[in-house]
Amino acid sequence: MPQLTTFESSEIARLALDVASDKQAYDVVMLDIREVSDFTDFFVILTGNSSRHLSSLIDDIETALESRGAVLHHREGSSDSGWVLMDFGDLIVHLFRDQERDYYDIEDAWPRGIEVIRIQ
Repeated sequence: MPQLTTFESSEIARLALDVASDKQAYDVVMLDIREVSDFTDFFVILTGNSSRHLSSLIDDIETALESRGAVLHHREGSSDSGWVLMDFGDLIVHLFRDQERDYYDIEDAWPRGIEVIRIQ
């Protein structure tokens, strides 16, 4: 499966961010980690308020991104655990509930990542 171009990967990341925001996720962040990572270009990190909310976000993001040609290569975690990772190759989406987001602290783990957009 061919990788997306940098433009396409940034557009797919932006779409994930937009879907999350439209579906009431909060503290949604898009990080550009191309300069510090060799396995992906962007992270989208977001918080949902319940397991049900996370499940809905997972479904909506997957549907929207696949409709634009992105392929979900792998998923880790579950909405019940409070943490889900969706690997689309050049984009990784991290979905959390509050407590798990504080615990994993993804933004601080990638301090050289460039914050492209943050929606509170």
